Amino acid sequence: MDFVSFCRGHGIIIDQTPPIGVWKRYRTEDHPNKKNGAVKWMGTYGFVQNHALDTAVSVWQSDKPDGKFEKFIRAATDKTQETQERAAKKAAWILNQCELFTHEYFLRKGFPDERGNVWFKDNGKILVIPMRIGTRLVGCQMITEQGEKKFLFGQKTSGAEFVFDNKGPNYWCEGYATALSLRMILKSMKRRYTIHVCFSAHNMQKLAKDGYVIADNDASQTGEKAAKQIGLPYFMPPDVNDDFNDYHRKVGILKAGLSLTKSLRL
Repeated sequence: MDFVSFCRGHGIIIDQTPPIGVWKRYRTEDHPNKKNGAVKWMGTYGFVQNHALDTAVSVWQSDKPDGKFEKFIRAATDKTQETQERAAKKAAWILNQCELFTHEYFLRKGFPDERGNVWFKDNGKILVIPMRIGTRLVGCQMITEQGEKKFLFGQKTSGAEFVFDNKGPNYWCEGYATALSLRMILKSMKRRYTIHVCFSAHNMQKLAKDGYVIADNDASQTGEKAAKQIGLPYFMPPDVNDDFNDYHRKVGILKAGLSLTKSLRL
């Protein structure tokens, strides 16, 4: 894989090899109006970070590496692995401090009785969503009472997910609130499900294999583009800037369920 393709694999919008030896900022698929992508090309190796998704720098190496840089590349790769391991340990520690509790985020999203992992920190409540690759905990998403979201510094986000497993077909979505709405509606329809929270459209593209996609209706069309590239049956709310939770709260369980059934041919 060449360096430009490697950058695109991280959701960075780039058409040609950047100048050598300097950090350059680029737009990203998830946030095309912001230059959240950082890229540095060094000829036979390079560095890439999508600041909206990645909490650590990824290292690219040419298929024909220059031997004098191999030691440097190994050191950079080892450092990335160390930061990811520290983040995984911190996530485990944070989850150990949590209590099952209600949260303001649930209330705003239409689930006043929902409980989740809540970390009581500095006189505030942080909702903690575990993120795993397979069964391995790699980090977490933390949501404040004001709805601000962030990942742990250095954690691995690519390929990570949170799953509601009811031993049914796979449903792939970006956000936790979307998953809560989807779970409620599928339960009301007495349908089994396995709902994967992917945390971004770009990560959803990496993870989705079979089943159904629930896309966000972004003004940038990022969600719809991801759904089309995945190639599975998908549902997307009709109004721009809405996700499935917004749609569910606007139209109610019955209409949201009927729309889902019609679009996905359930």
